[in-house]
Amino acid sequence: MSNMRRTAKEWCKRSHWRRLYAVFALWAVAAFALSAQTFTTLFSFDYTDGVNPVAALVQATNGDFYGTTSLGGAYADGTVFKITPSGALTTLYSFCAQSGCTDGSRPYAGLAQGTNADLYGTTWFGGGAKDDGTVFKITLGGTLTTLYSFCQSGCTDGSSPYAGLVQATNGDFYGTTDGGGSYGYGTVFKITPSGTLTTLYSFCSQSGCTDGSGPYAGLVQDTNGTFYGTTVYGGAYGDGTIFTLSVGLGPFVKTLPTSGKVGAAVTILGKNLTHASSVTFNGTAAVFTASASEIKTTVPTGATTGTVQVVTPSGSLSSNLPFQVLPALSSFEPTHGAIGTVVTINGQSLTQTTGVTFGGVPAAFAVVSDSEVTATVPTGALTGSITVTTTGGVATAKGTFKVTPEITGFSPSSGPVGTPVTINGQSFTQTTGVTFGGVTTAFTVNSDTEITAAVPTGAVTGRIDVTTPGGTAASATAFRVN
Repeated sequence: MSNMRRTAKEWCKRSHWRRLYAVFALWAVAAFALSAQTFTTLFSFDYTDGVNPVAALVQATNGDFYGTTSLGGAYADGTVFKITPSGALTTLYSFCAQSGCTDGSRPYAGLAQGTNADLYGTTWFGGGAKDDGTVFKITLGGTLTTLYSFCQSGCTDGSSPYAGLVQATNGDFYGTTDGGGSYGYGTVFKITPSGTLTTLYSFCSQSGCTDGSGPYAGLVQDTNGTFYGTTVYGGAYGDGTIFTLSVGLGPFVKTLPTSGKVGAAVTILGKNLTHASSVTFNGTAAVFTASASEIKTTVPTGATTGTVQVVTPSGSLSSNLPFQVLPALSSFEPTHGAIGTVVTINGQSLTQTTGVTFGGVPAAFAVVSDSEVTATVPTGALTGSITVTTTGGVATAKGTFKVTPEITGFSPSSGPVGTPVTINGQSFTQTTGVTFGGVTTAFTVNSDTEITAAVPTGAVTGRIDVTTPGGTAASATAFRVN
């Protein structure tokens, strides 16, 4: 018996140390994971560019992030801004720019990008005479249009939309107001991209507000077509509700994520998907596995940005949003050249290319295939990155394309030390140095095609050189120092 107790005790001791070791190992793994994290503050607001960004950001198809601040900006009533992934912020619009704040004020909600690429949002205040909020759209470049001002005709259309919008499968946007409506306790509404608003439901229509009141949050559309939402107040106990609203929209599928490169894993959510016979990305077939509520697949080679479609025994289901196929660049050749040089750019998902730039300067281009684009180095091009923009997004090539400068002439052709000389050519904007016969001199860049420089002390008869990040150009003839 004592041996049994001893054995049990020793087993417990070993088990104790095993548990301690497991806890230590878990702590060590967690500590390592924490130490590997990197936190970066990209931007700090200072009121002039906005203050109190309450809502989350949305990443647009151009790769940049867009959001709102509830206050601040040029008129202290909030802004719409753009910020690049590296942290460069641009204020696109300051609310209350119009007399009486008819353009809206204090946007507490985030933005939703429509299928037309414009951004849509709401403001809690401003708008018409009642100052009860707006629905607006804004282009990626910052042109704002007020689509609707709330509290018309006794506020039966709603007032004070605190939440943002969601674009449904029919192309219209749906949202909530926390006030107004037939009973003064908020609404659910639909608005077309052009601004026609329809009030779908007014809260507190049931005795004791058992249907809820005060919907501060936005809506979510389930893949069966029904909308889901919440109210802060009302319900059986007066403490809020969760509700659904069916408006006759049919079922659809939803992709997670909504964008990706060729080969990226994608989960497609929906209903009754077990016996799906086909999955296509804008018409390009994909390999997949299916279960009742989800499909696992990858973005197929040759896929383009567009609708994902799933064929089931009961019919075809389309995605609620276009799937953005992100382009990728693998190489370009040559790696340097003068204006007019034709450059071959290789990669994938290039069929829907809409633009090519050299150092930010747009270039003429031709799509050769899904994996190749040719582009001509444009006038004014700068040494820097090559970018390709498609309907699915933006890709930047690794490495720098060097735009080589050229000297086409200079005047006068001779002169003593101190003589100002005008040098003509191309790709001079990024000039870092000018020499006469190898002797460095001061210079002024007048334009991409002209530099002025003085013949320096110690200069000897010889060629004129102009150096830029793209290389060095030499004059065809020598400058004669008298």
